[in-house]
Amino acid sequence: MYTDNELKYHVRTHTGAKPYSCRHCSERFTSRYQLKVHLLESYNEGTFFTCHICQKNFSHNSFVKIQIRRHDGVKPYVCCECPKRFCTLFELKHHQKVHSDVRDFACGFCAQPFKRKQHVLRHVKTCAYKIDLADMFT
Repeated sequence: MYTDNELKYHVRTHTGAKPYSCRHCSERFTSRYQLKVHLLESYNEGTFFTCHICQKNFSHNSFVKIQIRRHDGVKPYVCCECPKRFCTLFELKHHQKVHSDVRDFACGFCAQPFKRKQHVLRHVKTCAYKIDLADMFT
C-alpha cells in the first residue's frame, strides 16, 4: 500500500510529470529527493552525510545508518524461505523473488518471461527474434 506521497510519486512514473526543476540548469525531476541529489552531486549545493568508518558520502542520513549497519555486519531482515539475512528491507524483498515462480517481465520480441526487469533488459540485447526482425527490414 502506498502513502499519499508515494502514490503521487508513483503516478508521475506513468504521466512523466517532473515538477521539480534545477535552478542552475534545465534538468527536471519527479521528486524533491532526486533534485536534492542532483544539486549535491552537480553543484555541491546542500549537505552530504558522511560515514565515519569509510568516509563515503550519502545524500541522506538514513543511507549512512545503513552503511554503518553493513560495516557492523548487522542484517536484521531474515528471509522466511531460507536462512539468508539482509541489511535492508529492500534487499530482502529483492531476494524473495528467488523463491517465487512469478515472472512479471517479458521480452517484447519473443515473450520469454523473467522475474527481474534487469534480466529482460540483458536478454533483449541478444534476443534472436530481435535480430530476425531487424533482418526483415534490411
